[in-house]
Amino acid sequence: MRLGLALGYWGRGPSADHVPLAQEAERLGYHSVWTAESWGSDAFTPLTWIAAQTSRIRLGTAVAQMAARSPTTTAMQALTLDHLSGGRMMLGLGLSGPQVVEGWYGRPFPKSPLTATREYVDVVRQVLRREGPVELDGRFHSHPYRGADGTGLGKALKSITHPLRAELPVLLGAEGPKNIAQTTRIADGWLPLYWSPTRPQAYEASLTDLRDGFLIAPMARAHVCDDLAEGLLPVKAMLGFYIGGMGHAARNFHADLMARMGFEEEARRVQELFLAGRREEAVLAVPDAFADEISLVGPRERIAERLELWRKGPVTDLLVLSPDPNTLRVLAELNS
Repeated sequence: MRLGLALGYWGRGPSADHVPLAQEAERLGYHSVWTAESWGSDAFTPLTWIAAQTSRIRLGTAVAQMAARSPTTTAMQALTLDHLSGGRMMLGLGLSGPQVVEGWYGRPFPKSPLTATREYVDVVRQVLRREGPVELDGRFHSHPYRGADGTGLGKALKSITHPLRAELPVLLGAEGPKNIAQTTRIADGWLPLYWSPTRPQAYEASLTDLRDGFLIAPMARAHVCDDLAEGLLPVKAMLGFYIGGMGHAARNFHADLMARMGFEEEARRVQELFLAGRREEAVLAVPDAFADEISLVGPRERIAERLELWRKGPVTDLLVLSPDPNTLRVLAELNS
């Protein structure tokens, strides 16, 4: 199991720690570093900045949101950064949810998310393989565009720039069982939002026919500390926000996932409190047991024991979310 560094997306502004953390992760032998986006900073610009100040570590987006760009635009950014970094790019994509797609990007959330995802990946693959002009008679991503409001003058085009790697890795962030199963068929890897090494049954039905080399790369917050309860608070805060605020009361993929992992009643309670404006209570209502399962928190000896559980399962890459250089060093030592 390889280690990656997950930096996430910016909050109020850029973090001065991101480049030093990426450089330290590279020095420690981490395989990859990952940036993200929500409705503020984008994923590709910080990753390019990091690429310019590192030399070996792989560069991934976890995740770049599909609604933010047409698939050809995403392919252009990926192939450009792959060239500039000497072949270090890994493209992680996610569909996001209706709240973000319609509220931030001003686009309709696709009525058939699996079809939209499949078409998006198809177009990205066509650009990167450059075997001919990009052509797809799609429901969501037609190339050339053939809509009634078009001019009819669109022409199928092939990338001017020759991609450095035709098979640049494409990973998908997927939460629903059908979406995960499709990911195993059309992508090179999967980026789980939550992963519990003690609940493999939560996903096993969707992971029955994995290809050799398929990547499973969950993100886990990590912190070496003496006080377990205090160390879990940032995990619970993250969960409270995602489960309570990242979606509508009637349609929240993150809350649904927590429910499928055995915490249905607790997920609905967190969501109810958050949507009522009682955010601190929502965070405290997140079960310690769930926060603990999906993270690596506590003294070094405890983290060493729990890390073994992660190593025994199908996870190929553990993406560590931690701003603490000491925690990154301890995990590198334990995983060596």
